[in-house]
Amino acid sequence: MPLQSRVGNGSSGRVTSSRNGRRDGGMRISARHLLLGEWWTADVEKLERAIGRFKADANVANNCEVVFFEIAGDAYLHCNVTHRHATKTVTGWAGPGRVPNGFVHNRRFGDTPHKDIVRQIRDMVFAARVENQSPQASH
Repeated sequence: MPLQSRVGNGSSGRVTSSRNGRRDGGMRISARHLLLGEWWTADVEKLERAIGRFKADANVANNCEVVFFEIAGDAYLHCNVTHRHATKTVTGWAGPGRVPNGFVHNRRFGDTPHKDIVRQIRDMVFAARVENQSPQASH
């Protein structure tokens, strides 16, 4: 029997991307999900479509990946936004955390309206880049 939705293997297998005329530079935005069940599937599909419509800035070289996921035993939709280069933290987001492919911020959503989730993700995706990425502050 074929799998319904995009849940069976835990990954969407599809990446939503916005490149806006990118040539060896500029920003690339992608989105994917790792869901445990079907509760958030329809919402996540709408969110991925909205992210695909974000207009990437061709003058900013800071690729960004948005990942939606669930955690067993918790009813929230979790979201990681990972940038290649460090960005300022946006209100409501935790981070940044250093990961092999850049810097990650995360947050979770519950009963938040769709338009508010899109706005909050857009704010994090387009957060201002931090010029000094040094892990230690100079004294």
